[in-house]
Amino acid sequence: MKKILLAAFMFIATSAAVQAQLLKIGVKAGVNFASQTGDFPDQINKDGITSYHAGLVAEVKLLDKFSIQPELLYSTVGASYKFSEVSEDVKNELGYISIPVMAKFYLNNTFSLEVGPQASFLVSERNDFDVKNGETFEFGLNAGLGVKLTESIFLQGRYGLGLTEASKNADIKNSVFQISAGFMF
Repeated sequence: MKKILLAAFMFIATSAAVQAQLLKIGVKAGVNFASQTGDFPDQINKDGITSYHAGLVAEVKLLDKFSIQPELLYSTVGASYKFSEVSEDVKNELGYISIPVMAKFYLNNTFSLEVGPQASFLVSERNDFDVKNGETFEFGLNAGLGVKLTESIFLQGRYGLGLTEASKNADIKNSVFQISAGFMF
């Protein structure tokens, strides 16, 4: 009986250790440098906005140098518009629940290249004018670089490009450069 209990204990301990090496869960947050691309008339000046993102991250190690990293983030993007020299800036800020799924290719123990799709669902829209015209779903692609500072602390730089329209009334797509810091448990 003692041998069976010892064997069961060893099996559970080994399974837990293997699973801990294959799956890591963490949090991340950072700054967004967002803009919107599209066909804008010449009389409209467009500038990017600085906003934020935050959420949960997981890393599933599939091979020695390859992992899948799904994330669940709240992220704000948009742009600032000026319609004439005498008008004030109009800010369009869109809040999304974003689900990127990144393929991570480790170059060494510290650096990784990341690329993958992202689905985003509009949950808030804040405009300086009374227009609610954001599309409720957006699909995009992301690419970037990750740096592991320690086994738990990481930094990421990423560019995301929206492939679907962000507005029901205009040919506008979101683009964002993100800088993140995170912690894996």
